[in-house]
Amino acid sequence: MRFTPATLALAVLFATVSSVGISQRPDSQISPQSLAWQAKGDAAQTQGDLQMAVDAYESALVLDPRNRQAFIALGDVARAQGLQGKAVRYYRGALSLAPNDMAAMGGTVKAMVERGAIANAKENLSKMKTLCRGECPQIADLGELIERKATAQAALSTKDMATPPSAETLSQKP
Repeated sequence: MRFTPATLALAVLFATVSSVGISQRPDSQISPQSLAWQAKGDAAQTQGDLQMAVDAYESALVLDPRNRQAFIALGDVARAQGLQGKAVRYYRGALSLAPNDMAAMGGTVKAMVERGAIANAKENLSKMKTLCRGECPQIADLGELIERKATAQAALSTKDMATPPSAETLSQKP
């Protein structure tokens, strides 16, 4: 008799938890309406109408927040618009759904390189290398992209340090 209230409480808890698991759809079943909006976004992006593409992809995510490809496409559009920080957030949204998604990780690396965050890009590339089993051509491409950007940044910083200030620059300082 002493354990009856605790037993009943546990039974209710287990029944509630198991019913929640049964009622959810698996991640592989993305809403057909969401996929249709994603296709509209793809068409708009192909035509160069980036704002229409963003609207369509966001509609796809409203209909089904588990549409990982819509997150990745939004990240690609944000990168095309020069909004690398926003792109990284969209790619992270895709990675929250599937932590090993190579397309989202690759997009994150590209956005970070474009933003100038070389150290963070290298860190994400190393994560990709550990996840890749076998041939991954995008890893080599991303490594080359990082090296080109790092070399360009080093050349700029060396040039800035080697160039003596001009007479005009010195006369403008208070």
